[in-house]
Amino acid sequence: MAEPAVKRTPGRGRFITFEGGEGSGKSTHIKILADRLNAAKLRAIITREPGGSPGAEIIRHLLLSGMGKLLGPDAETLLFAAARDDHVQTVIKPALNQGIWVLCDRFSDSTRAYQGRLGKVAPAVLNAMERVTIGDLKPDLTIILDVPVEVGMQRAAKRRGTGEPDRFEAEDLAFHQELRDAYRQIAAAEPQRCVLIDATADPSTVAANVWTALRDRFFTTGANMANHA
Repeated sequence: MAEPAVKRTPGRGRFITFEGGEGSGKSTHIKILADRLNAAKLRAIITREPGGSPGAEIIRHLLLSGMGKLLGPDAETLLFAAARDDHVQTVIKPALNQGIWVLCDRFSDSTRAYQGRLGKVAPAVLNAMERVTIGDLKPDLTIILDVPVEVGMQRAAKRRGTGEPDRFEAEDLAFHQELRDAYRQIAAAEPQRCVLIDATADPSTVAANVWTALRDRFFTTGANMANHA
C-alpha cells in the first residue's frame, strides 16, 4: 500500500527529533519511523546526541562516563554544545541540504531539560550556546515520548542488563520525575513543533501515533488519505 504524497520544500529534507526520559522508547520508534520513510522512498537517516559524528562521539564518551558532572553544569553544557556544533555542521545540515530526512535521538530540548531544568544552567547561557551551535536550525517536528518514571527506569534497567548505568540513568527518581515534567512543559509551550505521545501503550500503537503526528504535519490530505488513517 503506497504512502501518501508529501509536501516538501524542494531540495531540503525534514528534521525530526525524538525526546523523552530514560526508557521512553526513542531508539525503538526512531528505527520504526526510519524504516517506514525509507519504504516510502523518502530517504531517512538516524543519528543521535550526544554523538552522531566522529568528534561528537568522543565527547559523548566523556559525558556519559560522568566527566561532565564532575566539571559542573556549565562546563557540561559547553561539552554538549561542542558536540552539537560538530554534529550539526558535519552530519545534520549536509544531509538536510541533500533532501534527506534526518531523525535525531535527542537534540537541543534535551539540553534545555537536563542542563537547564535539572542543572540550573541560566537561560542566557543556553540561548548563547544555541545561537553558536544551531543558529536558525530548528526541528520541523519533535516527538516527545512520555512514560511514568517508574516504567521508564524499569525499561532502562532491562535494556542495560548486567551493565552499569550511565551518568544519567544513575540519577534518582526525583531527578527523573523533574525531567519528565520538563519535557511535558516543553511540549505545552511549543505545540506547533512538539507532539507529546503516551509511550506506555504497546509498540504498534505508539508507532501508529508517531506516524499520525508526521502525517498531520507533512503529508497532504486527500481522498486516498483514508487508506492510511
